This record gives sequence, structure tokens and C-alpha cells, in this order.
Amino acid sequence: MLRILCLFLLLAVPATSLEARESPRPVLVLGDSLSAAYGIPVDSGWVNLLRTRLKESGAVADVVNASISGETTSGGLARIESLLAEHKPVLVLLELGANDALRGLPLGTPKQNLSRMIRLAMDSGAAVLLIGTEIPTNYGPQYRDGLRDMYRDLAAEFNVPLVPFLLEGVALDDSLMQPDGLHPTAAAQPMVLANVLPVVMKALAGQRE
Repeated sequence: MLRILCLFLLLAVPATSLEARESPRPVLVLGDSLSAAYGIPVDSGWVNLLRTRLKESGAVADVVNASISGETTSGGLARIESLLAEHKPVLVLLELGANDALRGLPLGTPKQNLSRMIRLAMDSGAAVLLIGTEIPTNYGPQYRDGLRDMYRDLAAEFNVPLVPFLLEGVALDDSLMQPDGLHPTAAAQPMVLANVLPVVMKALAGQRE
């Protein structure tokens, strides 16, 4: 009887460990109002649409949206370590920098913050997808070009995929933007998702290889 019990325990421990190892890891979205569904129902936001698509495909168990309206790269950096520890994501989508730019901050600051966030995420075992933004023309071509270069340089430095502009095909269409001219409407969210989804799927496929 004792030998049978010992055999049962030996078989049970690996099974439990295997179950823990295979527990699905979520996707973590760390962004600002563009990802927090500002001004529209949360369920219609692109992150929630991403959650639905990924769950339907069986790619991941869940998408955790840690986005906050008004968030800056400094705020994201202050939160990312606890989010990584809590959720243990397989992929982190970083959609930050717009609020830094709208405040006219020197681009060295958001670049350094994003660099540290990317490194922290990668050190945790997660892949990273960087999502860029654009700012109004009144900020001048030098600042606008510098912002674009910031995202491209970071993506190249860390060899991570980049969505150059989250609102590509949306931002210049007044019918798809809220009255503030900064945030897309609910009707525009599937178009926003279309800018992100193929890159997300490719990144997740790379993690499974």
C-alpha cells in the first residue's frame, strides 16, 4: 500500500508542474487614452476588440488593458514592473509617448523611459510591440520628425516590431474623430485594430516558435 501511495505522489507532482508551466499567459497593453477607450464605451475600444479576436483564435487566454487616459512614459515606467510581476504577459504592447509629445517635452525623456520599459519587459520573458503616434502639425516638422525617429530607433535598437502610427487612416478623417480632434470614435475602432492586429499575431507566432 505504501509503495502504491509513493508512486501516486511521484506521478502527481510532474502533472501539477506541467499544468503550471502550460498556463496561458496574457497580452498586456500599456497605453494612454487612445487605448483606454476615451470618450467611447469601453467595450467598443480597439483593445477590447483585440481581446475578442485573440480569444476567438485561441492565440491567448486574455488581454489585460492597463492603459490610463493621460498616461505618460514616466507613468508607464513607474507601473510596468508591478504589472509584469502580476500578469506575467507573453507580449507587451507599449502605446505611450503621445502625452509627452503634446507637452512638448524633450524627446530624450520619453525615449529613455520607453527604452527602460522595453528592457524590463524583455527581461521578464515577454515579447514587446511598440506602437507609435503622431502629433499635430503646429508642433513643427523638426519635432514631428524627431518623434517618428524615436519610435523607429527604439524598434531597431531592441529588434522589436513597430506599428508606426496607431491612427493611420483614421486621424485625418474628421468623420472618424471625436470633436477634440485627438481621439477616434467608436466607429473608427475596427480600423485602429486593423493597424495593430497583424503585427500582434506575428509577434505571438514568433513566441510560439
